[in-house]
Amino acid sequence: MKRLGSTGDTFDDEDAFVPDHLPAPGSFLDGHDVLTDEEHVAFHEETWEVFEERGVYDVTFGYNLAKLNLDTRHPEAGFRYAESTDESGVLLAEFTPTTEFCPAGNSLAIGAFRAWNGLTDRHDYDLVRVRVAQMHNESESLNADLQRLEDQLEATGEVPGPDALQEGSA
Repeated sequence: MKRLGSTGDTFDDEDAFVPDHLPAPGSFLDGHDVLTDEEHVAFHEETWEVFEERGVYDVTFGYNLAKLNLDTRHPEAGFRYAESTDESGVLLAEFTPTTEFCPAGNSLAIGAFRAWNGLTDRHDYDLVRVRVAQMHNESESLNADLQRLEDQLEATGEVPGPDALQEGSA
């Protein structure tokens, strides 16, 4: 059953791992076990389901954010994943937006963080750490926000809500 939409020239098959249509693993994944082939595809299929349930959509393109990995028009954008070599049960996810000035980069990365960590029963990881690739012009501040959310999750055991990054609440 095809969930991710049409294939062909615009989208890769959902069960295909096409490295030429994915961003290269960035510095956040350095030194960790980057998922490839069937491992990448399997986690990405779980990601589709989690994003669908939690409504993580790229409004610019009008589709589930997981579909970006299959969109051949944006071969340098999407998610790459790695299992942490430092911590058991931790997955690292690096999000590369379509442009270095992507205004939705923050909301997409935070939405992915909340979705993955709010539905940990849907995948094999206790925690999914998310970061935005360094190519984004605001990656430093976006990644600081993601780190604060992660710290709150680890301190409380609860996925931080939408107001978690408001001044005075972090």
